[in-house]
Amino acid sequence: MKTRDQKKVIIAETQDMIKNSKNMMFVNFTGTGVEDIKELKKTLRPLGSTVRVVNKKLLRVSLEKSGVDFNPEQFETQLATIFSTADISDIAGPVYKFFKSKEKKGFDIYGAYDMDGKMFMDATMTKQVGQLPSREVLLSQVVGVLAAPISMFLYILTERGKMVEAK
Repeated sequence: MKTRDQKKVIIAETQDMIKNSKNMMFVNFTGTGVEDIKELKKTLRPLGSTVRVVNKKLLRVSLEKSGVDFNPEQFETQLATIFSTADISDIAGPVYKFFKSKEKKGFDIYGAYDMDGKMFMDATMTKQVGQLPSREVLLSQVVGVLAAPISMFLYILTERGKMVEAK
């Protein structure tokens, strides 16, 4: 059992993390080992994200003191919070892939909270965002769609020119 002073320190640290975050993801890690948690932390660290396991009641108090209207006590199992300075689309993909590979071990995504929009995204929506391709892949697809008609037009002109020269 933690003392009152220890709880105050945890609340202050959590408030600081909330203040510096753009997004928070909530994940279930019931029945998982320390090695899996370490692997998740290692995966997310380069993305500007931090994984913290905070007591749900202390997290609720921290959120209230930070002006965030969200109650993490609605989740019944153990809860890890991913605090991220990156956009939700940047972290949802790696988190989704990680949890998909560890699905049998009890990992699950509960949802995410967007600090800018002040809205909660449920598990389904968060997983859908995680399944989207990266920004770079989407941009290359758009460029491909835009370039295809132009390249076909140039091909037709080239072939037409060859036909005219042949006559």
